[in-house]
This record gives sequence, C-alpha cells and structure tokens, in this order.
Amino acid sequence: MKKILITGITGFVGKNLAIYLHQNGYEIYGLGRTFPEKEDWHFKTIKKFYCYDDAIDYNHFDTIIHTAGKAHDLKNVSNEQAYFIANTELTEKIYSQFSISNARKFIYFSSVKACADSVEGSLFENDKPVPKTAYGKSKLAAETAILNLPINNNQNCFILRPCMIHGKGNKGNLNLLYQLVSKGIPWPLGTFNNKRSFCNIDNLSFIIQELIEKENIASGIYNIADNVSFSTNEIIELIAESKNKKARIWHIPKTLIIAIAKLGDKLKLPLNSERLQKLTESYLVDNSKIKFAIEKKLPFSTREGLLKTFQSFNQ
Repeated sequence: MKKILITGITGFVGKNLAIYLHQNGYEIYGLGRTFPEKEDWHFKTIKKFYCYDDAIDYNHFDTIIHTAGKAHDLKNVSNEQAYFIANTELTEKIYSQFSISNARKFIYFSSVKACADSVEGSLFENDKPVPKTAYGKSKLAAETAILNLPINNNQNCFILRPCMIHGKGNKGNLNLLYQLVSKGIPWPLGTFNNKRSFCNIDNLSFIIQELIEKENIASGIYNIADNVSFSTNEIIELIAESKNKKARIWHIPKTLIIAIAKLGDKLKLPLNSERLQKLTESYLVDNSKIKFAIEKKLPFSTREGLLKTFQSFNQ
C-alpha cells in the first residue's frame, strides 16, 4: 500500500483528495497548521496528522502532494508578504526535504494564475508567465524554486496549474451563483458573453492517481482543466436545471453594470470591478498535455461535474 502525504489536508482540495485516494487503497497522512477536528467528515481517512513544526521523515512516503498555500484574496486585505510566506517559502521548505529523501514523487498545486491573470485565446504550459497579483507571483516563485532545485534521478516532480476547481465543499463564486439562482434572483449580467474552463475535483483526483501510479509521465508543468468550457449564462441555466427552475437572465446594458461595479469599489458593495471581471471574463485553459500524458479519458464531462457540484450545495 502506497503511503501519501498531503499538505493542506484540512482545505477543500486536501479533504477531497484524502477521501478519493483513501477509497482507492492508499494510506493517507496529513500535514497542516492545526489538527483537524474529530467530527470532520474526512478525519478517519488520515493515518497520521503532522503539524508544520513536527520532525517528519519524508523517506516514509511514496508521494508528497503539496496543496497547502494562501488562496487568492478577493477582498484585497492580505499583504504581499503573506502570499510569499505561505506559497513560496513553505513550498521551498517542503520540496527541499523531498529532494533529499527516498520519496519518489512530488505533486505541487500551483495555479493558472502563476502564468496569466487574463488570457486571449487559450492558456498553454509554454506561454510566458506574466502574473500581475501577489498570489500569482508567489505561485510562480514557488515553481521557479522547484525547477531550480535538483532532485534524484529516480524522483519526479509535477507542477499542476489547475483552473477554477469545484466540487463538494466548494465555497467560491459557483456557490454564490447557486445561492442567487436558488433565491430566484435574476442574473443581471446576461449581456456579457464569455467562456471559462473549469476543473471538477473528481477529474482532478483521477489525474492525481494517474500521476502516482504511472511511471512513464515526465516531470514538468501541466495545466489541469475539464474538456469543455462554459459561459456564465450557461452556468446559470445549468444551476436552474439542477433545481428544476427556469433561469432568469437579464440583459442590462454593459455600461450601466460597469458603472455600478465602480460604485461598488468605493462603497464596498458585493458587486465591484474585480468580482465583475471574475464573473464575466473569458479564461480558457488547454488540457491536452496532461491528457496525452495519462493516456486516458477524464471520467466526468464538464456538464456532469458541474451538476454534481450543484447537487452537493443542496445537501
């Protein structure tokens, strides 16, 4: 039985990965800032939990999955240093320990934002990184540190750049959209036409297992996304379908919406310029490299994954 260490195991991605891998026969160990509560639904999947200041023998594990880090702050209350401490320095520390151990594989959760905050066309792994936010810059700095630190010939390192991850326990913008539709509130941004890539947590977990098991996948950077993109209007319609409701989409002029968002910047309203951009921008991510590497189809279509996520919001 392969032993897997997951950092950030109390977070959204860490929890779901722990459950998935445990169900598929792996021995799961956790690493985090605080010990998880016993009532946590994933608690029993963890063989042992370590805190960051514990002495850990990395030789004990086959694979290290590093999900821990500081997420992008939509409220803009975090300082830049906090991102580099959590996303760069912590990654360097854990990776350096991996590099001198007998552990075989290191899987680092970076982000598409390490490459670009906005995309024209589709995002590819070999695009020149131009992050603009502290979050993206700290993720890119972690990637650079990993690539510059040599590892043993029998070790592999996979830097994953997932786009918007969703699934059970997700509390991001998809959850906000779900609440809006559930309350019968019309979607007022119907005039904005966009296309976005999404990443279903089950497809992501499937890819992680393939990276653990396959021996012929080369180290490197891999974009992670589902196969098909959706517009925000299509997401609203899919949420309504999941609740057997009719989608209510208003086509208010863009100029008026933009003016309201700018007012929201000053008055700290729920709709501000940054949130408007997140909800209406196009962001397409090419996933052909990872699919070619694992040589398998993703188990869930984009539509199936989104519907599963929306159903979990009602549980």
